[in-house]
Amino acid sequence: MARRIAASPDGHRVRRPVLPDGAAELDLVYVRTGPRGGTPVLVLPGGPGMASVLPYRALRRLAAARGLDVIMVEHRGVGLSRRDSSGRELPVEAVTVEQVVADLAAVLDDAGVERAVVYGTSYGTYLAQGFGLRHPERVAGMVLDSPTTGPRDLPVVRAHLRRLLWDGDTPDTARAAALLRGLVADGVVAGNSAGRVVPIVYEAAGPHVLERMLERLRAGRARRTWGWIARAGAREVDGGGVPFMVEPDLVAGIAYGELGCGAPPDGHPLDPQVVFAAAAARHPPFTGEPYDLQAALPGFPWPVAVVSGERDLRTPRPVAEQVAGLAPDAVLVPLPGLGHSALDSHPLAALHVAHAVACGGHRRLPDLAPRIARLPRRGPLHHLGRVIAASLAAERWAPRRWGPGGGRKAASGSSGALRR
Repeated sequence: MARRIAASPDGHRVRRPVLPDGAAELDLVYVRTGPRGGTPVLVLPGGPGMASVLPYRALRRLAAARGLDVIMVEHRGVGLSRRDSSGRELPVEAVTVEQVVADLAAVLDDAGVERAVVYGTSYGTYLAQGFGLRHPERVAGMVLDSPTTGPRDLPVVRAHLRRLLWDGDTPDTARAAALLRGLVADGVVAGNSAGRVVPIVYEAAGPHVLERMLERLRAGRARRTWGWIARAGAREVDGGGVPFMVEPDLVAGIAYGELGCGAPPDGHPLDPQVVFAAAAARHPPFTGEPYDLQAALPGFPWPVAVVSGERDLRTPRPVAEQVAGLAPDAVLVPLPGLGHSALDSHPLAALHVAHAVACGGHRRLPDLAPRIARLPRRGPLHHLGRVIAASLAAERWAPRRWGPGGGRKAASGSSGALRR
């Protein structure tokens, strides 16, 4: 399917060097859809390792129906841009942020586009800001959806996550946090697995579903749901990927070497880094990020819409507020009830924001944010929340019994995999 899309009239290839000073080349694939005539929107997915051509077919159809001219580039080292012109996989050292940013400029050249609205989500926001730093004359506007400024965000991410889900500093999370602390203290769940599962449930399904899950764990139920979420979270980081969808192996130099995804856990509860700990030992060590984006943002003169989901724990609201405060013509677009990446959890909202920036209406977006959030949700991350809620409803585990001496005792035949 991905190859058919690339071979269609929407698909294009631009010849790029594998290494800046080398002779080997690759055919970088990109797709362009929608009517011409307006300001194109260059859409950069998250990752690193997320493909563009196959996973975002539905998004491009929605965009075209709304009159948006959308360009999406298959990231080098991923999917249709994975191999050089002789068929060999790209070396990890050829997949760097600087090379990807140069690829984006080459795509705009090939497409005959002088300036574009650059829409990045998650890791894509790092690329978008890097593109603005290296090629400011090509940027008509920018959407930073679930933004990151790099490894220096980690202390803010940790503090925000723990404030909500360990300390319970908000009315919506106080009960869930108290339940979680009790489950960890009693050994019902391990702290490491909590760091994998709890943020996913909170983001995708919300605090009330999380509270329900923790209550059922305390009663000896919900262990199957907990287990598959923990395994899924591990596979997302440490798995082999899915061809033409997400392929993390050749982008490891970016993820670990440049963006510091392998930073060691700090030993405290709910550390997001526990997800990366096993993989970090097998990947390049962190050698330093390519840009100082916090220093660069004040020099961005174009309109910027900073999209932030209320429940985003990976690139949380305090980071988004900082980014919006640094860019001189930026507005914060706070979307209630949303987790990470509007592009993936609420594509209609993402396209509405992109259209507003392309039409010069970004300053109206903060007032419109509640209405934008209420648009029908169709993204895969939104559906994940429904799957989690349905899995909880379907479980019929026998409750655990109190054993002699007051300790909890598993019912016959049940698994103790979630306890230490």
